[in-house]
Amino acid sequence: MLITNITRSSLATFRPLTKRSYAAAATTAEPIKKTALYDFHVKHGGKMVPFAGYAMPVQYSNMGMLASHHHTRQKASIFDVSHMLQSRLIGKDRKKFLEKLIVADLENLPIGQGTLSVFTNEQGGIIDDTIVMQHEKSLYVVSNAGCADKDLAHIRKHLADFQNKGGDVDFNVITDHSLIALQGPKAAAALEGLVGKSLQDFSFMHGKYLDVAGVPCHVARSGYTGEDGFELSVPTEEILNITEKLLAHPDVEMAGLGARDSLRLEAGLCLYGNDLDDTTTPVEAGLTWTIPKSRRETGGFLGAEHILPQIKGGLTRRRVGLLVEGAPARHGAEILNKEGEVIGTVTSGCPSPVLKKNIAMGYVKNGQHKRGTELDVKVRNKIQKAVITKMPFVEAQYHK
Repeated sequence: MLITNITRSSLATFRPLTKRSYAAAATTAEPIKKTALYDFHVKHGGKMVPFAGYAMPVQYSNMGMLASHHHTRQKASIFDVSHMLQSRLIGKDRKKFLEKLIVADLENLPIGQGTLSVFTNEQGGIIDDTIVMQHEKSLYVVSNAGCADKDLAHIRKHLADFQNKGGDVDFNVITDHSLIALQGPKAAAALEGLVGKSLQDFSFMHGKYLDVAGVPCHVARSGYTGEDGFELSVPTEEILNITEKLLAHPDVEMAGLGARDSLRLEAGLCLYGNDLDDTTTPVEAGLTWTIPKSRRETGGFLGAEHILPQIKGGLTRRRVGLLVEGAPARHGAEILNKEGEVIGTVTSGCPSPVLKKNIAMGYVKNGQHKRGTELDVKVRNKIQKAVITKMPFVEAQYHK
């Protein structure tokens, strides 16, 4: 039997999965950048750490990571995600161009709707995961800050070739807007107060241009927590104003990277660099659903000749969710079958504040990925029991 409760001491030592990323960022020779909200974070007691080349708040003095996690699940929190890469594609061939680089079907994606997708390389590995929003005359794209340099190099390399062959597309990085995420069951109520109308008909994974407190913004009903919520792309000169107005709502608090990480893991969402990398295909990662039927039939994206056959079989490993006894199993912990054979590796893990159980995700050999399979994990040279379970670990609350 797995434990059903985490001890008080283990919750006291709760820490984000990305701590190793903070350390790696701290050793880089590159200067640490600041978002437009840096002084605001410091003023509000943000504990700033280096992450993806930026100084970012991991938590705030008025609310630790655990309390912030619960507050997001119960009310609403604001996350500064201005370090993310925002970009826009225009031109009549923009969809044709981007479909060569990602697995989504943009030609049939309705206006105002978005999709999660992945950039792939020639071997079928994932260069990055991304959100793409379809607008009447443009594609709005958000991808990871830590992958910005390689994403841009990849896009621009293929863009030059596409343009040289007569393709009509322009790609622009959005540098004059900052990005915040408002997440939680009270998010809509907080935002409705600033847009002056109901957002009931604004569905998950849709995006539109709205005036927020009189400021023109791009608003997407999406996020990285498993909760209802919005990502707001705000003119940088207005980001402090909008953030303060949202924070004035009695149910809204600021939250940092620590809570964001535990929330996304409970939601079964991948962190690039931990759970996804350029040697992992979408099928191995359990992201086959991002490849619609039309793309499976026609291919046409980088690595399709490696990825599409995997959908029909031939996988060697699969991403799974785990419940773990004992100490939390962190990134890099070995996964063993009951015969003691190493069959995989944990890629993310932490105590779940909602479930009060240790959760993890990782990759195991194909054939040993069935739900309910009993396994072991090796944590600090100690063998601990684990069992494969469904994901998300905590049911999503997206607004449909």
